[in-house]
Amino acid sequence: MKRPLRVVLTGATGFVGSRVLHTLAASARGTGLDISIRALGRSAPPSAPPGVTWTVADLTDLTDLRNRGPLRTAASGADVLIHLASRVSGDEAQCAAINVEGTTALVDEAVHRGVDRVVHLSTAAVYGPGPHRGITVDEITPAPVSPASRTRLAGETPVLAAGGIVLRPGLVLGVGDRWVVPALAELRERVPARWDGGRAMLSLVDVDDLARLITTLATARDAPASGVYHASHPLPVTNGDLMAELTALDVLPAAEEDWPWATCLDRLRSVPGRMSERQFSLLAQDHWYASEEIWRATSCPPGPGPLSRLAAAAPWYRSFLARR
Repeated sequence: MKRPLRVVLTGATGFVGSRVLHTLAASARGTGLDISIRALGRSAPPSAPPGVTWTVADLTDLTDLRNRGPLRTAASGADVLIHLASRVSGDEAQCAAINVEGTTALVDEAVHRGVDRVVHLSTAAVYGPGPHRGITVDEITPAPVSPASRTRLAGETPVLAAGGIVLRPGLVLGVGDRWVVPALAELRERVPARWDGGRAMLSLVDVDDLARLITTLATARDAPASGVYHASHPLPVTNGDLMAELTALDVLPAAEEDWPWATCLDRLRSVPGRMSERQFSLLAQDHWYASEEIWRATSCPPGPGPLSRLAAAAPWYRSFLARR
């Protein structure tokens, strides 16, 4: 009797990881594919999809890996490691503990245990400030500027050494997004206009489309070659179209004027807030990346695009922004 495909998923309670967990489970139910899922997180949720085994573990606990704790034994007998756990804020040491040391130790243990396939989530932020216009993978030398993006770039190295697949999405939208649209909401309040005409092109992906892609990579009979792939929707979206859709959905207020970039920066600097000038530039200037290859290589349809998915997420965004 053929045994199930055994998948280990880290970061299973996170924004992307929780959607991958449910997509994996739904794929098993909907296609009849026999999948055994072992989910790892620092805490167990109140409930999990049927067929999921939950392991509470901390990726920074290297003693665990040395002493046959949950992290060390998680990969035992597994076929696929989907590594989505990461730290996206904090200082260099805090980020490195998870994004570099933890990733290296976990991937090394997975290789030692005979795991055949590793899929790892990184970020297009490793390229640095930009602007970026349609670049391919490593067309420019990565130049990350934050502790999170520097350590996430460093964390790609052990994955690639193990023959794994690294995904670099741009901006990820959808239910659970606590960064992109909340940042846009703050910035629209501080700079109440269309920023430089709203012409900036952005690489976006809906979290459920990204989860489908990751699930396909984990479960397909044949995986693409080891390497780094951009993982946004193939068609970039203008900042103006994104903001207009969020306004139409009553997530963001409308903007009546167009301000040139210099005026936008002057207003941002004069109104204090959490978002930095660098973060404003990330959302208001060109940051898009050629992303067709991974969808084509996996035969995974990219979907209708992130703007078409926003209506489903709009109630969650409205509720989250109201609470803030």
